[in-house]
Amino acid sequence: MHRPPTAEAEVADELTALRPALLPRYTAELPGARAAVLTRLWRALAHEPLPWVTARTHGAHSLALRLADGRTLYGPPADPYSTGAYVTGVRLDRERHVDPAGLMTALAVPHGAAFAAELAGSVASLALSRADADHPKEWPDRDWEWEQRVTDGHPFHPNCRARPGFSVADQLAYGPEHRPVVELGTVPVPAEECLVSGDWPAELRDGDRLLVPVHPWQAAHVLKRAYDPWRPARPLLSLRTLALADGPHVKTALSARLTSSVRDISPYSVRAAAPLSALGEELAAHTDGLLHITRTPAAVSAHSPDLAALLRESPQVYAGPGERVVPVAALALTGLPDTPGWLAGFTRLALAVGLRLLDLGVALEAHGQNLLVILAADGTPLRLVYRDLADIRISPARLTRHGITPPPLTGRLITDDETALRRKLFGSLVGGALAGTAGSGPALGAALSAAVPDLPDTPDSRALREGLLPAKALALMRLSPRTPGDQWMSLPNPLVLETGPSGP
Repeated sequence: MHRPPTAEAEVADELTALRPALLPRYTAELPGARAAVLTRLWRALAHEPLPWVTARTHGAHSLALRLADGRTLYGPPADPYSTGAYVTGVRLDRERHVDPAGLMTALAVPHGAAFAAELAGSVASLALSRADADHPKEWPDRDWEWEQRVTDGHPFHPNCRARPGFSVADQLAYGPEHRPVVELGTVPVPAEECLVSGDWPAELRDGDRLLVPVHPWQAAHVLKRAYDPWRPARPLLSLRTLALADGPHVKTALSARLTSSVRDISPYSVRAAAPLSALGEELAAHTDGLLHITRTPAAVSAHSPDLAALLRESPQVYAGPGERVVPVAALALTGLPDTPGWLAGFTRLALAVGLRLLDLGVALEAHGQNLLVILAADGTPLRLVYRDLADIRISPARLTRHGITPPPLTGRLITDDETALRRKLFGSLVGGALAGTAGSGPALGAALSAAVPDLPDTPDSRALREGLLPAKALALMRLSPRTPGDQWMSLPNPLVLETGPSGP
């Protein structure tokens, strides 16, 4: 029987034609990439509220998952905060699996086939990313250079490198880890047909038309139209946001699924850009200089999520002489988290700022892409920079209590629900940025134990100390295509020594 080629083989075939010299390194990286994705998948199976996992049994050196169909899945204990690739194989009854896509196929759960295909793509793309990593040992000076050094994508998502619809040529041309220069274009749209937030710059106007920046992939695969060349730019961690040579960042619509979401720009996001930018400036003034929030001077949409763009300040503008701005996702590459006391100091800074803003009324989506840290020349964490306000949560009641006028917005960003607010901040900052930097539950717990006693005693800080830690159930979201929005799980609090999951 003829079998279709695997994702790994397809990438190998494309590399043979495009970059044959890279093929041996790609092949050598495949086992490690399988283990990295399998580790992320095992974390999901061990901790997420998956309806077909009916019981979890913990041994001294093992974990057994009882499935609804009577089978049992065996593997090592699952540290929900580990970023290492420590799972090299698991056993489904008597059958051993080393390939995450093969395991998901064998589980035969609803919507598992589509998820298995994404996992296969994640493995192949991750191996390609690692194979092409070639960076000097010296710390870079420019912000976009740090972003190019992150090869592995999301530290906990099984789809950490899944890019459906991207060929190898596309990944090499547009993936930040491959260090390309991307030639952005513009598409002219009559001004009366556009939604504009802020002051659209003269450079991107042509008489009565607005020139909307467009990503080449979007123009070719979604818009299917020609565009005018504009300016060269460097892709950042989010891939669809790029740094122009003179500093400003351009967030483009890129209607491809990356990890969990299709990365377009909704008219709602464009409409909200200016009031959110103004709110960000006001909030930063309440942090004693410890937080900068990048401004969004202008945004535009052709009343379509497929043709829109935001212009945003570069975090680099907030760095002083001798200082470096590093995305939290890249901190592990600096070696600083292994320095005695450094992780505790950074954790203290991040929690102080995050909880201060939460108390004021804004929960940041402070994961490793959105949150950056300004380092002194000796590596000391000095201040934070936050970018991209498109998915924060805003509490009008809390803002009003502190004398801050809520922005004139409605919709998904607005909530006074304490659970939703805390989930947004704790899930992204503690379970995301800080956990990814710490690299393990014990390291994260030690950093939190050192930092939390210095925090103000508030209902939010008490909830952080005493409750389970919320985190997005990333695999469940991919296995529930008919359920919109985020889904959540509760992880053991890393402040407590017990690291087993809270239930089946």
